[in-house]
Amino acid sequence: MRKLFLLPLIGLIAITLFSCSTEKKSTTVKYATFNTSMYRAEHGFIMKDLMSGNDEQIKGIAEIIQRVRPDIINLQEFDYDVRGKYADLFRKNYLEISQNGAEPIEYKYAIAIASNTGIFTHFDLNNDGKIHTPADAYGFGKYPGQYAFTILSKYPIDTANVRTFQKFLWNDMPDANIPTYADGKPWFSDKELEKYRLSSKNHVDVPIIINGKTIHTIIAHPTPPVFDGEEDLNGKRNHDEIRMIADYISGDKKAEYLYDDNGVSGGLDKDASFVIMGDMNADPVDGDSYKNAIMQILNSPKISQEVTTGKFVPSSQGSFDNSSKNPGKGNPNHDTSIFGLRIDYVLPSNDIKVVESGVFWNSKENKNFELTNGGDITDHRMVWVVIE
Repeated sequence: MRKLFLLPLIGLIAITLFSCSTEKKSTTVKYATFNTSMYRAEHGFIMKDLMSGNDEQIKGIAEIIQRVRPDIINLQEFDYDVRGKYADLFRKNYLEISQNGAEPIEYKYAIAIASNTGIFTHFDLNNDGKIHTPADAYGFGKYPGQYAFTILSKYPIDTANVRTFQKFLWNDMPDANIPTYADGKPWFSDKELEKYRLSSKNHVDVPIIINGKTIHTIIAHPTPPVFDGEEDLNGKRNHDEIRMIADYISGDKKAEYLYDDNGVSGGLDKDASFVIMGDMNADPVDGDSYKNAIMQILNSPKISQEVTTGKFVPSSQGSFDNSSKNPGKGNPNHDTSIFGLRIDYVLPSNDIKVVESGVFWNSKENKNFELTNGGDITDHRMVWVVIE
């Protein structure tokens, strides 16, 4: 018998699903991040598609998950609902039913994360003379919870110690890259800076208990560093959203300025184990990043260098095949999006042993080629890393 328990927290809902099976035990764990494009034109529209079990795009997402079979997965651009119903319907009507012959998969635990997207500020944040446009929300979005993220896990989530940074103010980051006009005039008014949140969606630390050990799953989805002007608002925000992660994992005084939504200050303990996951909208070489933003994480001594530049950098043949459409300076095998950029990451801490990794992007010779051909299902590819 399935039992569903809703555990309310500050800014999010945790859904814990129990079954009669014994707790999963394994010597390896597969982590994955996946920008699923599971959002719709208006609030609540995704509900009908999730209830039907027949939406072709969602069936494709589910089949990819069934074929990769991650133990813990971060689903990005997955609409948020305060009751956690969307995650439950996705499991019940898609993941736990075979898609195109793939083996069904069950996740006992899920947590839906609240997002700044679509929460309007009543300010003209992009200075176009209008308010109440998607760009005037705390995070770009047409409705609250658009482009949010959800975590599914086969291992227990330590809900009591989840930390969210949804309301952290950009102006409270020391030496923040707050945009200005070309003449140096402030882009934001004082009143706007008193309200402007740094995270375009949310920054979250979700502790997951794996065989008695706590691994902190740190997730974010910084804004794309484009769609702005010479002030480079989105580029600078993307940079500082990534810097927030780098400071959080540093294990030193760099993180003292941070405060979460419960008012607790500081970052991770210096000896904490973690895995960073998410669509960071920043490539190490190509793209429009401000000051090579992603290197703030990739160069961190706290991160396993095997997955940043070493033998376990996630790669695929499909990404190489796609590179002729969007050539760049970076290694084409490492791309994670159809626009030819490496922007999706799974990054374990340096105390964790990595044994395998990949990008789920099939070559033309693969029988499942259509799952990752073009952008009909999603314009991103799942990235996964196996740890021991």
